[in-house]
Amino acid sequence: MGLSLWFWVAFHVLIIGCLFLDLKVFQRYLRITELKTAWIITSFWILLALIFNLGIYFWQGSEVALQFFSGYLIEKSLSIDNLFVFLLIFQAFQIPKKQQKKVLFWGILGALFFRIGFILLGAKLVHSLDWVLYIFAVILIFTAYKLIRKKAVFDVHRSFILKALKKVFPIYKKKNVDFFVIKERGKWKITTLFLALLVIESSDILFAIDSIPAIFAITTDPFIVYTSNIFAILGLRSLYFALYQSIEKLHYLRFGLAGVLFFIALKILLAPAFSIPISLSLIIILLILSFTVIFSFFFKKKH
Repeated sequence: MGLSLWFWVAFHVLIIGCLFLDLKVFQRYLRITELKTAWIITSFWILLALIFNLGIYFWQGSEVALQFFSGYLIEKSLSIDNLFVFLLIFQAFQIPKKQQKKVLFWGILGALFFRIGFILLGAKLVHSLDWVLYIFAVILIFTAYKLIRKKAVFDVHRSFILKALKKVFPIYKKKNVDFFVIKERGKWKITTLFLALLVIESSDILFAIDSIPAIFAITTDPFIVYTSNIFAILGLRSLYFALYQSIEKLHYLRFGLAGVLFFIALKILLAPAFSIPISLSLIIILLILSFTVIFSFFFKKKH
C-alpha cells in the first residue's frame, strides 16, 4: 500500500500523542491500577483501534479492514500470555503494584521501537523472498508447541540479561524504590525496578519474534502489520491491570493461542493450493479463543 510521507508523519504524531496521554494524564490523574479505571482505559484504547479500523474500511474497503482487525486481534490475544510473564517477573522482583505501571510504560515504549525494527525487516524479507513465509510457518508451529509444553513456573533468575547485569553493575538491594538507578555512598547502583524493566524488554523481544510472523501470515502489507501491532501494544499497560485478578485463571488460553498459531501456519502452508478467505480465518480465530477463555472459567468453577 503506497502511502505518502505526510500520512506516516500524522500517524506517528497520533501515537506520540497517545503516549503523552498515557504518561501525563492517565498515569498522573487516574488510578490505572484500580480495576474499574483500568477497564475504562482499556476500553478507550480498543475503541481508538476500532475507529482507526473503521477509517481503513471506508478508505481501503472491507478486505483490508478485516486484515487489520485480524492482525490486531491476534497480537492482542498473544499479548495476554505475555502479560502473564510480566506478572511473574513482578512477583519475582517483588515490585509493588503502584510501581509496576512505571515499568510497564517504559517497557511498552521500548516494545514499540523493537516492533518497528522487526516489522521493517520482516516486510523486506517477505517482499524479497517468497519462501520466507514458510520459515514463518515453521516458527509459528514451534511457538505453538512451546505454548502447549510450557511449564507453569517461570524462573526469572535464569535470564541471561539478569546474570550479565549482576556481573557488571552493583545492585541496590532495598525494595520499594521509585527509581531505575540510585546513588549510594557516592556509587551509582541499579535497582530491582531497572532489573525488572530489562527482563521485561528481553521477554518482549522473544515475544515479538513469535507474534509478528503470525500477522505476516494474515497480510504482507507493512502498513496493516505495523499499525495493527502498534494499536495492540498501546493498551497493554491498562489491560495488564484490568486482567490483574484474572490472568492466572485463564489456564487454557495458551492452548487456544497454540491452536490459533497452528491454524495460521496451516494457512501459509496451504496457500499455494487453497486460499482461506480472511473472513473465514477471523471466524476460526474468534471461535478458538472464545472457547478456550470460556472453558478456562468453566473449569475453574467446576473444580
